[in-house]
Amino acid sequence: MIYHPQHSHRLFAISLVGLLLLLTGCSSTPPPKQSHDNICYIFDHDRDWKKAAQRSYKRWGTPPYVLLAMVHQESRFKPHAQPERPYFLGMIPLPRKSSAYGYSQALDGTWEEYKKSTRRWRASRSNIYDALDFIGWYNYRTHKRLKISRKDTYKLYLAYHEGQGGYSRRTYLKKPWLLKVAKKVSKRSRMYQKQYRRCA
Repeated sequence: MIYHPQHSHRLFAISLVGLLLLLTGCSSTPPPKQSHDNICYIFDHDRDWKKAAQRSYKRWGTPPYVLLAMVHQESRFKPHAQPERPYFLGMIPLPRKSSAYGYSQALDGTWEEYKKSTRRWRASRSNIYDALDFIGWYNYRTHKRLKISRKDTYKLYLAYHEGQGGYSRRTYLKKPWLLKVAKKVSKRSRMYQKQYRRCA
């Protein structure tokens, strides 16, 4: 068989197009801001959100409306969300105060623990399937350790923010602002729950 450079280039181009199509088909897009207050609009925007939420629910037991209420609070549905970077003298960038990243705002250490526990070594915090699976996994551990219902958004969020050890020590009682945030998340969860009944 005679080698032709043209054949090699053509094969590379076909492979590249196929890879791009595959990646496009597997990626999800963040819902627009105007849809944030309606879980059905979020699901209509991109079916991956509904599939990811239901998959996590089936695996770990946290309902989709709780999962999405927590994601809204943590990242406002932004896949690459990070804490703001402080600047010295307004121009010299300093290290971020936290390693929180992605939809779930999972910390580096907790994310590594999740990947090890679930053997999802390629999981990404900017992937909605992985992010919702992480929140479901974390809430499942909270449920097992602290006996908190996986439908109790208020307590789940406090444990998510403070860590299960912090929740046990009731560190949240010294943070009135956090209690207000947890109430907001719980309120959004109830709103999503009513909407979810119509589009589940």
